[in-house]
Amino acid sequence: MKYRGFHCRWLVVFALGSTQLLSSSIKAQDAFRDPTKPLDVRVNDLLSKLTLEEKIGFIHSASKFSTAGVPRLGVPPLWMSDGPHGVREEIGPDSWNPAGRTDDFATAMPVGICLAATWDPEMARLSGLTIGQEALVRGKNIMLGPGVNIMRTPLNGRNFEYLGEDPYLASRMAVGFIEGEQSQGVASCVKHYAGNDQETKRNSIDVQMDDRTLHEIYLPPFKAAIKEAKAWSVMGAYNLFRGVHCCENPFLINQLLKHDWGFQGLVMSDWGGVHSTAGAVNGGLDLEMGTNGRYERNFLANPYIDGLKKGLFSQKALDDKVARVLRVLIATHALDTKPTGSINTRQHQTNARTIAEEGIVLLKNATSLLPLDSGQVHSIAVIGSDANTKFAYGGQSSGIKAFYEVPALEGILRRLGDKATVTYSPGYAIPRRQWRPSAQPRPATPSSDAIRLMDQAVEAAKRADVAIVVAGLNHDYDTEGSDRPDMKLPAGQDELIRRVAAANPKTVVVLVSGSPIELSRWISAVPSVLEAWYGGSEGGNAVARVLFGDVNPSGKLPCTFPIRDEDTPTSHFQSYPGANGIEKYSEGLLVGYRWYDTKNIDPQFPFGFGLSYTRFAYDRLSVKGEDLPTELSFDCSNAGNRDGAEVVQIYVHPVHPKVMRPDQELKAFKKVALIPNEKEAVVLPVEPSWFTYYDPAKEGWVLEPGDYEIRVGSSSRDIRLRTVVHVKQSGVYPD
Repeated sequence: MKYRGFHCRWLVVFALGSTQLLSSSIKAQDAFRDPTKPLDVRVNDLLSKLTLEEKIGFIHSASKFSTAGVPRLGVPPLWMSDGPHGVREEIGPDSWNPAGRTDDFATAMPVGICLAATWDPEMARLSGLTIGQEALVRGKNIMLGPGVNIMRTPLNGRNFEYLGEDPYLASRMAVGFIEGEQSQGVASCVKHYAGNDQETKRNSIDVQMDDRTLHEIYLPPFKAAIKEAKAWSVMGAYNLFRGVHCCENPFLINQLLKHDWGFQGLVMSDWGGVHSTAGAVNGGLDLEMGTNGRYERNFLANPYIDGLKKGLFSQKALDDKVARVLRVLIATHALDTKPTGSINTRQHQTNARTIAEEGIVLLKNATSLLPLDSGQVHSIAVIGSDANTKFAYGGQSSGIKAFYEVPALEGILRRLGDKATVTYSPGYAIPRRQWRPSAQPRPATPSSDAIRLMDQAVEAAKRADVAIVVAGLNHDYDTEGSDRPDMKLPAGQDELIRRVAAANPKTVVVLVSGSPIELSRWISAVPSVLEAWYGGSEGGNAVARVLFGDVNPSGKLPCTFPIRDEDTPTSHFQSYPGANGIEKYSEGLLVGYRWYDTKNIDPQFPFGFGLSYTRFAYDRLSVKGEDLPTELSFDCSNAGNRDGAEVVQIYVHPVHPKVMRPDQELKAFKKVALIPNEKEAVVLPVEPSWFTYYDPAKEGWVLEPGDYEIRVGSSSRDIRLRTVVHVKQSGVYPD
């Protein structure tokens, strides 16, 4: 299904005066209209033709999702949209209420954490490309994504949007996504810069961390997005960083982003993230979005004009901001013939399903219950409210008004057809959350309705050959604006799973969530567990294809699943969600697996973990290079009887470091697809960055001579090959 979207208000304004405009104001010789001219020539030409008021119109919002255009010159507004998982539905120009249109549907792509679980930058590129093509149809210049904030705590409500706990994995996935999206002439907006790692008190919390932690953990995905993927825009975060709001933070924006990294695109605020005119002007912000009140009263609107006229601000700073916005406007073909794009095509549907399939993680398969044989299984009990729930519209800013969405129950029914009898029992009902902590106590005993639902589900499980429990969360828990109260499953799901497993030993649990869940209450009683995340439009079909062996699962966890919340670093230091308005990152570098591995704490499932329906063997590790290793190679083979793909992971352990360093860190990975008995020689370049750490005093990355153990494995806790290399070189690499 294809259609062309448009923005009515702008087109009406443009059409009313089009004849006069075309005849008098738009000149064929204007360089800004010539697509053969260099980008900066076009930008400077257009900039020179703008009045002060027209310049100001480009650096603050004129509706919820646009700037002002310049009808006098035939220059359209800059249009943007959420988000990282597809093009958001249209809202009113001056409110968050849906516009009520019928041409604002989109394909719902799998959420960010599912994308990260593919451990495949090509899947990220495919997701970005698909969203970019649909953004063209919907008339968008900028898509607000990807989100690359690090999973510091499992409780962050927006973990589902992000790319996991490791900066290297997040960087590689972000680069792939941005390259795919921007290849379509649509700008990516990398967010939320920086340290926006919780939703609790996100508008007021002051994030405090040391320079090593900042440079080694939280900045790398942003840096890769800018320096490698050449992202055209960045969104500042709501929180404060070292006492200054991120959208007005000269250290983050002027120093790091624009000076050190050479960023030439625009920096926009998160919606309502600006707090003063002087702060925004001097802090480096280029585009103010979402400030409450009339648009001409935005901090970068009339108050900025007044300051310019009083000599408080320089014309040069204004021109730099406007030029950055114009650079993105012109780079996205707003003044040229744009690609037409496509939406909800068969290919897009296939893309969404493929990514969802590759992101599903097989956590447990103790009795080889999976894959299910549809020729041998005659009756299946599908249990769980989440089995029949659609999730794409939820999560607030990342919600999608999907053309369609296939829940797990529907996917299973489609896959089986008339081959088996399928019964459905909801088993539980997740109540709407009350956001005040004091208003959400967990009931001591389940209600009569909850008991009835559970009893019905258990009876259904007893009568079936196989029980499939679809358990997890929803977007009342995984959502913008609030964090989860704890890691537990709500609505008595732990007891439901235990009872179903007792009634039917052939029980499969399919988890639907955007962040780690506490599983210890039932994991030992269940033979098979899948983590399916929020899979988008094709999520249910992807689940069914994995359950019945059409697809061999190859996803790996992009985050650690702790046994309990008390095991997490933020819980240990009691640093989350902050005190007295300050959030101290007391754990420093020890985020995610770095914490568990360094402190020898056993997780429920480690970072990088994921099983397969086949087996993989590793052999013949070797490293080339004298003073500094330059190449690593080893063999990976499929030792089972099914086609499959293995994500080989390379970690580096400094043997005797002179400064504190995590026990090991991910430095490379590759997804290898193999048929049975096939072997591939995996060859990877070894970069100096594998052995460096950031030294704030030297403002660079220090290569320290010494012994390093290179570890090759199937997860951070499943190391198959090891070798120690001696690095003789030393040096400092600039950031």
